[in-house]
Amino acid sequence: MSRILIQDGSDTVLLGNVILAESQSARMRGLLGRDSLPTDIGMLIRPCRSIHMWFMRFPIDVAFLDHEMQVLKVSRNVRPWHLAFAPGKTHCVLETAAGVLDPVKPGVRLEIAGNL
Repeated sequence: MSRILIQDGSDTVLLGNVILAESQSARMRGLLGRDSLPTDIGMLIRPCRSIHMWFMRFPIDVAFLDHEMQVLKVSRNVRPWHLAFAPGKTHCVLETAAGVLDPVKPGVRLEIAGNL
């Protein structure tokens, strides 16, 4: 099991489990086909520069991360049929249920604890 921690001195556990999408098909599929996403599970898509919400059934929070997992931008409550654009240095994207990324601010670093 892998967890994602917020590295702000508190080591707060943000997510209890992470789904990794690295293959081209897994990155393209993302969260499509799901009716919801539990609040303790997120999807890390790498590499990834931006996302779309075409055909999605529920809103999500999105963190755009650089190579060191530093948060560049957070898009909150991105609704189906909308887009979220990434800043220039984005390397990967973390998708979670809406509201999960409320404590996350740009500049903070996330850490994956455990094996992906």
